[in-house]
Amino acid sequence: MKRIIPILTLGILLITNGFSQDLPERESVLKDMRKANNYFMNKRSDPGEEVIRGRKPRKKFQSHIWTRSVYYDGLMALYDISPEERYYEYTVQWASSHNWGLRGGNNTRNADNQCAGKTYIDLYRMDPEPKRIRKLKANMKMMINTPQNDDWDWIDAIYMGMPVLSKMGKLENDCRYYEKMYDIYMYTKNKHGDNGLYNPVDHLWWRDKDFDPPYTEPNGEDCYWSRGNGWVFAALAQVLDIIPEDTPHRGEYLQTYREMAEAIKKVQREDGFWNVSLHDPDHYGGKETTGTALFTYGLAWGINNGVLDSDKYRSTAIQGWNAMSKEALHDNGFLGYVQSTGKQPSAGQPVKYDTKPDFEDYGLGCFLLAGSEIYKMERK
Repeated sequence: MKRIIPILTLGILLITNGFSQDLPERESVLKDMRKANNYFMNKRSDPGEEVIRGRKPRKKFQSHIWTRSVYYDGLMALYDISPEERYYEYTVQWASSHNWGLRGGNNTRNADNQCAGKTYIDLYRMDPEPKRIRKLKANMKMMINTPQNDDWDWIDAIYMGMPVLSKMGKLENDCRYYEKMYDIYMYTKNKHGDNGLYNPVDHLWWRDKDFDPPYTEPNGEDCYWSRGNGWVFAALAQVLDIIPEDTPHRGEYLQTYREMAEAIKKVQREDGFWNVSLHDPDHYGGKETTGTALFTYGLAWGINNGVLDSDKYRSTAIQGWNAMSKEALHDNGFLGYVQSTGKQPSAGQPVKYDTKPDFEDYGLGCFLLAGSEIYKMERK
């Protein structure tokens, strides 16, 4: 049975006495994006260098791990509005250091490993050298020519894998990629866990089968993890941006995207951020940058593309950006309030202004994605 959340108990509806809802000038947005990105690039002059996890026990990962791939999503978004050659060269150097391959090889079905393919396709479209997508294409062909559809059993995978299939479908003008994307997505939505990972009443997603009912948060509500829902919301925005208007199943994605937008708007904190637990603000309550950035990105994209009502959502997106730029962005470009990797509100806690997460890259990628759409927003 649907549980009703008293608005006064939540106390996190968007109201007018939070952060400024004034849209900053484009140069100001770009300045903040560059500041954050320069901090990262200056620390990592070699993009192919292994990623070292910051918390003990320290571990090394190849730099086409999903966390770094999300960063390059954001860097490509920054390059789109500020085409500095060094961004392009840095990204090509990263892809070349891995021979344009995927972590796990050509036969990997893990969406985390496939996430790098989004940037490979972007770079291929700029300079169509066959080597840039040869290995990715082999992997994607394997995906569409095998019968299993249960690969995305955690909702983060929707962001990591879904846009890759949509970009490949558009690049190849081959609807098989769109159909496979739909089949895997719908399996996640309707079949994983007991009855799928999407709650059609609350219009939010459980992170994986461990969190669907009867699991609840301390206040008795369902556990809707902010960043997990952010991944899905951002993925739907990206897919809607990529696929042609007449693509089958576009209406399915659009309906869920709009349902999520409504649900996300309702639980924004009055300071512009979102909590890590969307329906239990007292369970590790506090500011969190990655979920906030992904929601801001998805909402701003919808406004910019006429998919969402600007009058209804504009202040929500602007307030999300202003909160991050004023409260999370340090003077040196470091981003605060970034929750470490995990799968639930308790992961990486406490999340503070000066806490260094286990990986710094994906938070920056989310921030750059958000900034790219705030930058494009119409100034009134």
